Amino acid sequence: MLVIADASPLHYLILLGADAMLPALFGRIVIPRAVAMELQHPHTPAVVRAWMAAPPSWLDIQDVSTAPDLTLTHLDSGEQEAITLAQTLQADLLLIDEWRGRREALQRSLPVTGVLGVLERAAQQGFLDLPSTLTRLLTTTFYAPANLVRDMLARDAARKTNPPTDGR
Repeated sequence: MLVIADASPLHYLILLGADAMLPALFGRIVIPRAVAMELQHPHTPAVVRAWMAAPPSWLDIQDVSTAPDLTLTHLDSGEQEAITLAQTLQADLLLIDEWRGRREALQRSLPVTGVLGVLERAAQQGFLDLPSTLTRLLTTTFYAPANLVRDMLARDAARKTNPPTDGR
């Protein structure tokens, strides 16, 4: 599975200490050079900068070799490059949180999910406890609409109440 990531999902997963589950969920993750630079920005939390200073072996940093897409100039450089790279490489999934970037990616028929989708997928596979992880996430600068969080928690509770059978 080819997964391209923008900075925000990685930023928050690193803050939560949940980044180690990414290779189990997706294998390798590719980020464009602009995203790597965003994760090393002086205003980025120290733990994120330290992570990016010695990136894990499952993270690939790739330069975007195509000309800039002028229809993406309203997005930041990381979002622009992530969308461009996802299109160029025909990615299976783009990890992106920002609303404008998601909208652009969807208009280009790119499959997207954000940090919430990653966390829900990880909880479904038993990698983390969703309620406690969401509680920690919401103590950061991450914003999620209350109804979205409520729906995720309801799905998680239903999944735990009615676990899938294994055919026995």
